[in-house]
Amino acid sequence: MIYITRRERFNAAHRLFRPDWDDEKNLSIFGKCSHKNWHGHNYILFVTVKGEIDPDTGFVVNLKELSQTIQDRVIVKLDHKNLNLDVDFLKDKIMSTEILTKSIWDELFIPIKELGAELHKIRIEETENNSVEYFGE
Repeated sequence: MIYITRRERFNAAHRLFRPDWDDEKNLSIFGKCSHKNWHGHNYILFVTVKGEIDPDTGFVVNLKELSQTIQDRVIVKLDHKNLNLDVDFLKDKIMSTEILTKSIWDELFIPIKELGAELHKIRIEETENNSVEYFGE
């Protein structure tokens, strides 16, 4: 089994809050990340796929096709957007990096299978100190 990772980047704003909580409770749980005027990150997304090497191409997956799939299914929808307001697959979700990571997995799982590989891991670096990994479990 071979694993290969593609790195992509996107910039986006979000707010951690629950609309059913008042501002005081949101602030106590989410801190400054619940500020009503949003905040943003320069996210780094790592998509790791796995599979066997195709003897005809020497590839697990064509990286050009993988990159295009990630762009079309995820990056175009997220880059320079408000994650709470602008992204169809994030509608009505709490915009934690954990939920973002799992939601990206859900967007890419089937399209990557259609490329002939298996999605292994999604990793998002939100800041240089914070990252989330999801393995589909």
